[in-house]
Amino acid sequence: MRDAVIVEAVRTPIGKGKPTGALHSIHPVDLLAHSLRAVVERTGIDPALIDDVIGGAVTQVDEQAANITRNAILAAGYPESVPGTTVDRQCGSSQQAIHFAAQGVLSGAYDIVVAGGVESMSRQPMGSNIRDSSPWSPGLAQRYPSGLVPQGISAELIASKWKLSRTQLDEFALRSHEKAYAASQGGLLSKQLVSLPELGTDEGVRAGSTLETLSGLRPAYYSEAAAARFPEIGWNVTAANSSQISDGSAAVMITTSEKAKELGLTPIARLHSFAVVGDDPFLMLTAVIPATAKVLGRAGLNLDDIGVFEVNEAFASVVLAWAHETGADLDRVNVHGGALALGHPLGASGARILTTMLGAMEDRGARYGLQTMCEAGGLSNAMIVERL
Repeated sequence: MRDAVIVEAVRTPIGKGKPTGALHSIHPVDLLAHSLRAVVERTGIDPALIDDVIGGAVTQVDEQAANITRNAILAAGYPESVPGTTVDRQCGSSQQAIHFAAQGVLSGAYDIVVAGGVESMSRQPMGSNIRDSSPWSPGLAQRYPSGLVPQGISAELIASKWKLSRTQLDEFALRSHEKAYAASQGGLLSKQLVSLPELGTDEGVRAGSTLETLSGLRPAYYSEAAAARFPEIGWNVTAANSSQISDGSAAVMITTSEKAKELGLTPIARLHSFAVVGDDPFLMLTAVIPATAKVLGRAGLNLDDIGVFEVNEAFASVVLAWAHETGADLDRVNVHGGALALGHPLGASGARILTTMLGAMEDRGARYGLQTMCEAGGLSNAMIVERL
């Protein structure tokens, strides 16, 4: 019976997604190429053996348009015979790329595939692919006549629904930075990183912040119109307890145990179970809750079987609501820090989270790890991996 195993997982350091960020000077094609090149160099395989490359990118316009994955393959020096495609499941794009890659290996369509993703938010700002016309059609408006809302408002509505205070959100954000800083200083992130001349470590991690400092930040999504429409909102979501805008890329090589043995490669983990769900597009960010239940059910596992969780820190309120509903132990969640500290380069984040989770599983001796991500439109991917 075929399986799907990870033989290498790498990522770039994550840069701040602004013109002054360390990675701003790098074209996103070359940023993804850096991870694609590294994953081949580390395995030592002939890249001509790769059956496909599946990459994620969210803002597919201008420099990130025209099938950025194929362009990155060529920029990385892969043979022209290696194909590639780019997928968009919003923030879960590279996690979906990993799902597709593993499913292709399990089905026999692939023997070796690379999955990953990229986002240069400093060069291709979020939303810059929506220009003169709206993606919200008359048919969609008919179904949701009162309209949908931006993710920041959804995060506020989640905080209100689950009665999460400003202090709880800020405490979670501080802890994310503390964990990321400790992991970085302790060398726990170094194995997964492929440094660039411009940046050797994650740029957004901060040390020494306090609750008092964070309490002075203004609500990020407040407006008089929104306050009038949603009187229940407490306006507790700030830049500190929201994910950072970032630049970065990541790549994972997936094959079978049999092919790995043939090539002299040592599997790191087995891709065990997958799920993708849809949920309320108004609250938008709550699909991680049913996605977690679905993937655990498919795996025949329960929460106590999972040694490490990675729940993308799009907003602190998302992770705290997820923990409340699932009953998961927060001491096993994002143990090396999450997107509040490390950053959230949209199309790369699913693969970045996987590289981080693999390191955390090794560090803690965990057999199983579960990762899940909220995604625009009320979507979520979830995946369980088994360390080998």
